[in-house]
Amino acid sequence: MVRDKALLPWGATDLLGHALARLEAVAAEVGILSGAEARYAERGVPVVVDPVPDLGPLGGLLAALRAAKGRPVLLLGVDLPLVPPDLLRHLVDGAAEADAVVPVSPRPEPLCAIYGPACLEPVARRVEAADLKMTAFWPDVRVRELGPGALAAFGDPEILFLNVNDPGDYERALQLAG
Repeated sequence: MVRDKALLPWGATDLLGHALARLEAVAAEVGILSGAEARYAERGVPVVVDPVPDLGPLGGLLAALRAAKGRPVLLLGVDLPLVPPDLLRHLVDGAAEADAVVPVSPRPEPLCAIYGPACLEPVARRVEAADLKMTAFWPDVRVRELGPGALAAFGDPEILFLNVNDPGDYERALQLAG
């Protein structure tokens, strides 16, 4: 995208406001992972800045886990506007059974997942080793994967995880949202 995806219009708000509303429907505390710069402070929720720039999503997960101080963190990428709150709630409900609960549709959706405090040290080790793939730490924790069968209860996984990466994706997501 040529502009900040978070600020693309979505209904009466924008993609960031839409993501915050879905998270607020299932979580008592909500914050924003803003990358290397403190952005979006006007949204009225805590903003977590990556302690080291250019680590990508795994660096954001590390920042979130550190900020959570021993509580699980639920991630929802701002560019996943079709993930329903019921699916987020299902992830939260499954957190007691594993260190991470991640949809797989058929590929992992690590930016729509819940990560428990046991993920902190394995994530930190992978960051230190510059192994920045979001699934790099999975061998060191208990991961529960929600496959297409489990996800079907919430809708078509190809639609649920439509990622808004370009103007065409954005237009398609708007059409699907109706």
